[in-house]
Amino acid sequence: MSLLAKLVCLAVGAFAIGTESYVVAGLLPDLATDLHVSVAMAGQLITVFALAYALGSPVSAVLTASIDRRRLLLGSIAAFALFNVVAACAHTYIALMLARVGLALTAGTFMPAASAYAVAVAPLERRGRALAIIYTGLTVATVIGVPLGVLAGEHFGWRFTFVGVAGLSLLALVGMIFALAPVTQDATVSLRERIAIARRPDILGALVLTVLVLTGAFSVYTYLAPYLQEIAGLSGNTVAGVLFLFGLGSAIGNLASGVASDRIGADRVIAIVLSALVLLFVALALAGFLLPVTIARWVVIPVVALWGVVGWSFPSAQQTRIVAMEPRLAPITLSLNASAIYVGVALGAFLGSIAVGRHAIPHLGLLGAACEVVGLGAFAWTTRRRRVRSGEAASVCVAASEVAA
Repeated sequence: MSLLAKLVCLAVGAFAIGTESYVVAGLLPDLATDLHVSVAMAGQLITVFALAYALGSPVSAVLTASIDRRRLLLGSIAAFALFNVVAACAHTYIALMLARVGLALTAGTFMPAASAYAVAVAPLERRGRALAIIYTGLTVATVIGVPLGVLAGEHFGWRFTFVGVAGLSLLALVGMIFALAPVTQDATVSLRERIAIARRPDILGALVLTVLVLTGAFSVYTYLAPYLQEIAGLSGNTVAGVLFLFGLGSAIGNLASGVASDRIGADRVIAIVLSALVLLFVALALAGFLLPVTIARWVVIPVVALWGVVGWSFPSAQQTRIVAMEPRLAPITLSLNASAIYVGVALGAFLGSIAVGRHAIPHLGLLGAACEVVGLGAFAWTTRRRRVRSGEAASVCVAASEVAA
């Protein structure tokens, strides 16, 4: 099988994982009604998934280090399909919660293994493109998978959405059985070594920024469906349409961010993104506080679409920034950043649930904006410290060369 065929099969697996990960936010009202819990409690399904992914992924990477990547990929995507079936059959809140923990652990095993496989089989000069093809599956999931999943849930019930994701996972499994070949294992990094790298001041600062930005984003995104219902009077197919616009914006933002980071630098892109996120979340809050439903929808829809463009510009720029800090540690620092993303998702879903539980949905925008303001401040402080240290190091080098002369 060609390299492209291998990568496409892995991308289909990533598409299934991305769809399941993000679609629950659009299904929260139906899930809450069917399981007889509040929307805020239903939102904890996202919190638990994110925490299990964040904590389980690095542990899984260490525990499965001796397993052939092909076997690990086949096993994890098969287990992911099985847990989707379990989720579809769940008739209690706890049962669905446990199924989502299983989904998170298997997803957190599959994605790093898929990246490692792509790096192993792609020529050095094509590794970046190989990784991009796999992660395109996640981006396309926000454009196609999530809106279709919400539509399916609206017309056939939320359980059908999980069945559909199980089918996608099995399709990826069949493709990988025929396309993937065993690969030799590289040396692994222990959990203790990963923690030591994460404690480096520059790396730790970057990870904290990732957590803050994603906390702000998912305090709003997790409860976007109930927000659209209450503030803009939207439901059903219209919510799916708004999520499609968000996903389309995210695809544009992801691509544009890579180009912009190369041209003007990742630091400048991140500063622009964080500033824009503050303004967009404030706009969502003001729409809820000040505008009647009939007018608010015409503000909310374009703001959400623009949020997709801006919000998904952050991950690419942040990864570029993290790799530049220590290129030789890129596989480890990027995996740590992936865990930080899901820590932020979990915190955001939790904080958002507090606002929703207190019937303060318009406050979600203010909550998101506050997190991004803190993130912007932390980013400015860490960037300044890094530049000061770089300047001090350059001065030492100049002084040393003058002494040597």
